[in-house]
Amino acid sequence: MKARRRWISALGPLFGLLSIYSVFAIFGPESFATVGTLETIARQTAIVGTAALGMTLVIISGGIDLSVGSIVAMTSVIVALVLDAGGSPIAAVAAATAGGALCGLASGILITRLRVAPFIVTLGMLLLIRGAAKGLGREQKVDAPITWLVELLATLPPDRKWIIVPVGVWLLLVLAGATAFLLHFTKLGVHIFSIGSSEKTARLCGVPVERIKVVVYALSGALAGVTGMLQFSRLTVGDPTVAVGLELDVIAAVVIGGGSLAGGEGGVLGTLVGAFIMTVIRAGTSQMGLPNWVQEILTGAIIVTAVAIDRWRHRRAVES
Repeated sequence: MKARRRWISALGPLFGLLSIYSVFAIFGPESFATVGTLETIARQTAIVGTAALGMTLVIISGGIDLSVGSIVAMTSVIVALVLDAGGSPIAAVAAATAGGALCGLASGILITRLRVAPFIVTLGMLLLIRGAAKGLGREQKVDAPITWLVELLATLPPDRKWIIVPVGVWLLLVLAGATAFLLHFTKLGVHIFSIGSSEKTARLCGVPVERIKVVVYALSGALAGVTGMLQFSRLTVGDPTVAVGLELDVIAAVVIGGGSLAGGEGGVLGTLVGAFIMTVIRAGTSQMGLPNWVQEILTGAIIVTAVAIDRWRHRRAVES
């Protein structure tokens, strides 16, 4: 019975993705079910998916991070500033990743030292980091010289079609593999699941709870920094006002993919599927010419349904 539940939990989001795609492929315009649209969906999923990998770690550990969107905006500005100052693209990527990791590190330290709920701390960090991003950019978009960074999520030219999808999408897949390895084949991953399942029990077993939480938020921040680099690639400028509300999309992707807001449950494959579901809905409604409010209603309904199913599964688990 438990094995069947695990299979249903793991494959449910995938069936949901295939069902939603099929609906748009059947009832939408012919242009939806094309290779070009699939490539566009993959490129658009790279940003939410990369940030959602970090959020997966945070949610499995029983936390939440509302500052992801602000970190993405700030690190996109950092990339532009480094390039504009004559730095190399590699230096810009390193600076963005380090900047994001420092933001996550600060959130983790505040959460563990002050013993304040992650929701409150990261809500404050959302405003603080957004303000810092605007200060760094002097409340304006920051232009930067053209480098190979702007090609990460660009449409593939004919002579590079052999790589199938843009480099930014491959980067998402590599990071997803690394995150899955961390969760399932390392001691850190075992500790993250144990803290999310029962923090009290984890402490009794000798797990360094505070240290693990700080590491988790730092990793989430670093992945948000990589997302900021991808955001810069998409816009070709550093924009301190971008990614407003992205944290909700990221959290939704994790929850739709089977992650539990109660902690202790979640996975990389489910998160990627959740991110693809949201992108497919946006692409489908857009190509069908439906207004934005319909897209928002559909996305909200799916999120509420996913949370309701999560609560139902927990009640069934407690009762059994």
